[in-house]
Amino acid sequence: MHEPHLDRRLFLKGTAVTGAALALGTTTVPTASAAPGGFPDYTYVRTLLTPSRLAYNPTGEIIFPTVRGVYDRLPAKGRLGRYYLYYAPHDAPGGICLAYGDSLEGPFTEYPHNPIVSNKWSPHYSVSHVSSPHVMWHAGRKEMWLYFHGENTTTRLARSTDGIHFTYDKVVLTTSMLPSGTTETSYARVFPHELPSRGAHYAMVFMTNNTSDHRDIGWGWSADGRTWTFAQEPLVRHGDVGAVNVGGPHLLHRNDSTYVVYNKDKGSGGDLMITEVGNDFSLRRHLGVFYDSRGSAPENGRAAAPSFGTDHGVPYMIYEAGERLAGSIAMARG
Repeated sequence: MHEPHLDRRLFLKGTAVTGAALALGTTTVPTASAAPGGFPDYTYVRTLLTPSRLAYNPTGEIIFPTVRGVYDRLPAKGRLGRYYLYYAPHDAPGGICLAYGDSLEGPFTEYPHNPIVSNKWSPHYSVSHVSSPHVMWHAGRKEMWLYFHGENTTTRLARSTDGIHFTYDKVVLTTSMLPSGTTETSYARVFPHELPSRGAHYAMVFMTNNTSDHRDIGWGWSADGRTWTFAQEPLVRHGDVGAVNVGGPHLLHRNDSTYVVYNKDKGSGGDLMITEVGNDFSLRRHLGVFYDSRGSAPENGRAAAPSFGTDHGVPYMIYEAGERLAGSIAMARG
């Protein structure tokens, strides 16, 4: 965030686009230009979810939204809406939650039986909290695959045919899979992504921490989305972009290249940043600010953990807005 703040999004109008569906894997955003890499220039529109208005609200905070179009993926019978929005409190006990709606503009309705995944799942685990839900549509299995953390050292996978009721699968990432001294491996997102030289069809990006207590972005690859290999060096280092911590990564694809969008800590600006990594993840082109967080509410100088998609050709970004562990889930339009 830069003060005084003049949001150029108020004066830029993106190129008109056509299209349908919310992309359910690595997101290809419709053509509009202004942000680095030729991506749309997103403008905050409204808040979608506020903790104080939710029935399941154990800690007064929610984080890490993931929005998925399900209207052409899940059976009409039993489907709650066109879009499912997953989120969670972070602090104990956390809990993976669901809201649903018929437009990315909102409104979203809280699922009445949240949490859909809790911090105790016998006999698989009993932890202080579960959080950071990322749901990927697995086209081959015709399932919704949920990646989530709990504790911060462990990322797990659960699977569902309806996006509501999940079956536990396995642990997919722990600190033991990264170099000695790694203390956190969490906030993972997984995307279909072809890496022929590695025999992989999926890529994961996530946040790492170590004994220096500075958070970076890590990455890994997998043939099946279940068994993973992880790079032992960060994909994006905090110091490379002038931050104390970076996190909340998301992959985007555009113009035959791949990018990672991620957030800085508020003390380092609180903005969303973008780095081009290339389709084979060999590049490190730091392109600067992707979304400049506003000083006013609800962002109050921090935007984080974005999720992307389109609705009737219009690009949207759903993200955390506000102080860490004191914010809401907001929507911006490209």
